Amino acid sequence: MKREMVKTIIPVMMLPLLLAATVSRAQAPEIEMVFVKGGTFMMGCTADQGKDCNSSERPVHQVTLSDYYIGKYEVTQAQWEAVMGENPSHFTALIWEDMEAFLRRLNERNRTSYAIPSKSQWEKAALPVESVSWKAAQEFIRRLNILTGKKYRLPTEAEWEYAARGGAESRHYQFSGSNNPNEVSWYGNNSEGQTHPVGTKKANELGIYDMTGNVWEWCSDWFTPYDYATQTNPQGAATGTIRTFRGGSWNSIAQRISIREDDLPDNTRNNLGLRLAISSQ
Repeated sequence: MKREMVKTIIPVMMLPLLLAATVSRAQAPEIEMVFVKGGTFMMGCTADQGKDCNSSERPVHQVTLSDYYIGKYEVTQAQWEAVMGENPSHFTALIWEDMEAFLRRLNERNRTSYAIPSKSQWEKAALPVESVSWKAAQEFIRRLNILTGKKYRLPTEAEWEYAARGGAESRHYQFSGSNNPNEVSWYGNNSEGQTHPVGTKKANELGIYDMTGNVWEWCSDWFTPYDYATQTNPQGAATGTIRTFRGGSWNSIAQRISIREDDLPDNTRNNLGLRLAISSQ
């Protein structure tokens, strides 16, 4: 996984935008959630994930989850800024005139036909927030819950993986929503070196976007090895030193659903953001 900073900011493609980025700081941002019906699944490096899995993805073990909700999209820069009053992200959109000129040149040079959005569409471009630590994510959630009166949180690893697999609707894909990463993911081979607006690739079986690629996503768990024990609503270890994140990013290879990564809770990366969850009760 590449970890260097990418300094060139180049917008490449704008499909119909699904979230507005113009949210007043005094207004709680709308977080669109998807209901995930609970169930039992095999977590880890199952046969559909391939044969080159890491030791951290084994052993495969049975997990049962209750109903919950998970974010339809990754948290965007606009949503973060509406709550926190600042935007820590490395990537930001170019002004519309520069974007239009760039895309016209790109289409002429490569004989491509990338859509050029209108100025109003571009102003609503919803890039995912990144360069946020696990601890900063917790502060964002704390403030968001005060604004909304809800109980948002980070998903557990098990909840994240079950949703990425498509829950009870799973078709057992290697990536979230397809066996072809180009259909569902912005990753190293197609991202042109930057993040992209959320929801511009194909959704998975549950209608959730970008669970493969765009930015890695923090989970609530401390990073610990798997074991064979059957579990119900696992929360991870009570203590630890590093936190888990999942999903792959704009500068990684196309990551299978079961891949696990970790970092210190104070650390930030320009390829690491978050997605929210909330319990059904």
